[in-house]
Formats: sequence, C-alpha cells, structure tokens
Amino acid sequence: MASEKILAKKQEVINEIKKQVEDSASVVIFTYTGLTDEDTKKLRRSLRESGSDYKVYKNTLMARAFNDLKIDLNEHLTGSSALAFGTDSVAPIKAIADFAKTHDVVTLKVGIVDGEVTQSDKLAELATIPSREGLLTMLAAGMMGIPKDLSICLDLYAKQKEEN
Repeated sequence: MASEKILAKKQEVINEIKKQVEDSASVVIFTYTGLTDEDTKKLRRSLRESGSDYKVYKNTLMARAFNDLKIDLNEHLTGSSALAFGTDSVAPIKAIADFAKTHDVVTLKVGIVDGEVTQSDKLAELATIPSREGLLTMLAAGMMGIPKDLSICLDLYAKQKEEN
C-alpha cells in the first residue's frame, strides 16, 4: 500500500489536472514520444506564443482526474500522452497541429473544446480555422467592401446622369 505522502501527492496532481481542465476553453491530449529536447522547447514556445501550455502527466492520474469530472477518455490514455491547455478554444489545437506538420511523432488524440469531447478528426478541422485576428480582418474587409461598392455605383450613376 502506498504511503500517505505518496497518495496526497497523487491527489494533488489529480486536482491540478482537474483545475486546468475546468479553467481552460480547450484541452488537447496528444502524443509526444520521439521529440528531442530542442523540439520540446520549440513546441512549448509555440504554445506559449498562442497563450497556451502543455504538461506531461501519468495516464493513470489523468484518467482519475477525467473520471472525477465525469469525462470518459480512458480509451485515449494509452502510450505517451501530454496535455495541452489554453484559454482560447482553438489556439492550443492550432499550435500542436502546426507543429505536427513538421514532426511526425506528434499526433492529436482527443480534446475537450468548450466542454465537449472532440475526436481527432474534428480537432484537425478546428486547426484550419483562422486565428481571431485573421477572422476580424476578414470581417473588416467584408464590411469595407459594401460602402466601397456603393460609392463606385453612385459615382458611375452620377457620371451617367452628367452625360444625359
């Protein structure tokens, strides 16, 4: 039987995982085996630039934390797994997916996006969504197009009236 100190330490880690899952807009479980130390630093840097981070926990402790939160992810907690989390719903997914393009050993397993379990195929879809700034730029460009087109039409109409 494990000692009281070890059990308390494990419970502390489980509580940490639960807090990160509850406080994050998205959580992603991914594989990382085979990354060099330099690759790991690059991954962590790209996640931090997007306002996210990741941490490696034992699968058994992650399973206990998810079970406490009534989330069934046990089938995905096999092999080496890391947990990425962030306050933006798409940022950690995009960062890991972009990193995985150049590092074959990194694969998205499953995630929790806005409180719902999301499979790897849906995570790959979410990774293609432009960033918030990109979406705002697209919206602004679309909104600017309407007055621009209106002014062109009015100018052409005015020129046509002048000719008649």
